[in-house]
Amino acid sequence: MGAKSCVPKCRLARVMTWFQLILGSLVIFVSILSLYKFYSAGFFLDNEEICRHFYSSRDSSYDGFDIRALNNRVYEVLDKMDVLQEKLEKKVQELDKKTGPHIARTEFKRFLEDEVIRPFYKAHIGLRQIRLPKAEGISNSTMKEDPLVNNFVNEEIRKYITPKDNRVGKVNFYGTEKIYNAIGHACVLMKQELEEYMDYEIGSYCKDDWTLAQKLMLNGCDPLPRRRCLTRASKVYLRPYPINESLWRIPDDRCVRWSNYQCRNFKCLTSKNPKRGYMKCTGCFEMEKEKLRWVGNSSVATDFLIKDVLAAKPGEIRIGLDFGVGTGTLAARMREQNVTIISTALNLGAPFNEMIALRGLVPLYVSLNQRLPFFDNTMDLIHTTGFLDGWIDLLLMDFILFDWDRVLRPGGLLWIDKFFCNRKDLDDYMYMFMQFRYKKHKWVVSPKGKDEVYFSALLEKPPRAL
Repeated sequence: MGAKSCVPKCRLARVMTWFQLILGSLVIFVSILSLYKFYSAGFFLDNEEICRHFYSSRDSSYDGFDIRALNNRVYEVLDKMDVLQEKLEKKVQELDKKTGPHIARTEFKRFLEDEVIRPFYKAHIGLRQIRLPKAEGISNSTMKEDPLVNNFVNEEIRKYITPKDNRVGKVNFYGTEKIYNAIGHACVLMKQELEEYMDYEIGSYCKDDWTLAQKLMLNGCDPLPRRRCLTRASKVYLRPYPINESLWRIPDDRCVRWSNYQCRNFKCLTSKNPKRGYMKCTGCFEMEKEKLRWVGNSSVATDFLIKDVLAAKPGEIRIGLDFGVGTGTLAARMREQNVTIISTALNLGAPFNEMIALRGLVPLYVSLNQRLPFFDNTMDLIHTTGFLDGWIDLLLMDFILFDWDRVLRPGGLLWIDKFFCNRKDLDDYMYMFMQFRYKKHKWVVSPKGKDEVYFSALLEKPPRAL
């Protein structure tokens, strides 16, 4: 009986043993197969792509989001909080040391407004305006502009650079669904100055800060954002002189805001005054000297006369651009020949723009950083003097000359007026002008000093096949 009852138990144990062995073998086989697949995929290698594949977020809504800009803005707000805390602690210590009467109510109110409420408000606005991607993805928003927007805390800057959807929800006559306001890419590098420039009360008077605006422009923050404040003007501004008088007459001093210049009147700007505040075009504000330019005979071979330039293309020169530093004298002389010239100008220590406008001419407030705001093949003449000299980088000059070539029409004239450089650099600059294969009407090189030379040329843009 005992032997018979053992048979089924032994069989069951043997079956369970074989089942365990088979199951264990299967587990080992699957494990080896899995390890082989992981190894084939490079999982055990030092592979950053694999790590990103397994551990990075796959939410496509974060595509194009600049986490570094977000991090910078958060730390900027935290820095403001730290500064505010230090000011408050310092003020409390000062109050503890005072043994006299209590602090005046008006003084305490001013302290709260200037040192507590306003910094807290700016920090709060800065945090509120940080744009985070939505969980459902960024759609119908400003995803592409988020990195730029998050570089600024100033509310007015953020409103300006945010693209504006058309109110009708359709494509406008420009062929776009939105309007993108442009600012120079270097504005991000001058964030503090730009936020100071854009810090104003909407609808009130702007600060007298055109020098700050010009500094931003010259350092690459160009174009500048528009502002919603009222520009300041002279309180005693007088009506300009009639056009038959204004071309060759010094304007009234009361027509210019002199607060940001060393001089306070036009008489101070004479070349005899060493404290006039500017270096380029030293005699530009002396009309008796200006009347002789480009019309009076000169012993210098590089001085071309207007009549000789116009004679190169008789009757064809109607509109042009004077790219240089001056007060519009070339435009005034050309106006007498029924030729319209736009004069570029920067207020480098003196009111060049105001002077050109008060003479009844058109000033164009642009720097070398900017593409010319003219369409292709439209100008009959481009003249330059006193601006492009041997200080300029060759690559920058190449971009500028190609932009001038774009604007100049076929048959138009490029007038290089007394360009000067070091004698050893002359060949490099000559190549810059010769690469366009313009027709040479005039081409003159003359010595300026021991190591420097003048170069003047009158070149005609050739027609080009499509």
